[in-house]
Parts: sequence; C-alpha cells; structure tokens
Amino acid sequence: VQLQASGGGLVQTGGTLRLSCAASGGTFGAYTMAWFRQAPGKEREFVAAITSSGGTTNYKDSVKGRFTISRDNAKNTLYLEMSSLKPEDTAAYSCAARTYATLWSRSDARSYAFWGQGTLVTVSA
Repeated sequence: VQLQASGGGLVQTGGTLRLSCAASGGTFGAYTMAWFRQAPGKEREFVAAITSSGGTTNYKDSVKGRFTISRDNAKNTLYLEMSSLKPEDTAAYSCAARTYATLWSRSDARSYAFWGQGTLVTVSA
C-alpha cells in the first residue's frame, strides 16, 4: 500500500486547509484510515481516524469541531478538512492505513501498518 499526502502549506491563524491522501496498491475501501501529526521537537500524535465505510470517526479533543476527516472510496482518497487553524496546529501531517485488526485502538499509531510521507502545515500567528 502506498500513501501520498498533499495539501499542506502556510496559512494564517483562523484559516482553512484541506489535506488529501491518495492510496494505491491495496484495497483502500477495506482499511481504517487516520491522520497523525508531528510538530518540531514533539512526539507524533493522533489527529483523526475513519473506519472503512466512513461510518465512524474519531478525533483528538483539541481538533473536534474544527477538523473533519472524510474519505472517497471510489477515488481511493482520504481527506482532512481543517478550519479555524491555530499556530499549535503547525506540524507535518501524515496519513496511515490500518490493514488488519489489531489490539490497539484507532488512535494508537501501532494500529497502522502503512504510512505516507508528511505534508507540512504551518499556521502563522
């Protein structure tokens, strides 16, 4: 499974961005997908996850109401719509695919077997 994230950039506080993650080489519609982020000097953290059908989503508390994760299984693409962006949202955002059942939760990075490269989001004050 190959994952290609895109859509990052520089935005002002309060602005919006939409990230995309294009998947290939697997059965995208069968996978739980997630976004994680890593800020400079900090550990990677969970942002949002969505089940294979899109029926269930999970979010980090600090992004609830501001970020929306979605997917288009016909296009093999995962999205993260980010609004009301804050400087603390600045990070490299990566998408990940959970291709088999694990003991870890959807918010745990250990659940995910495949990762895309990060796309950098910078929010200026």
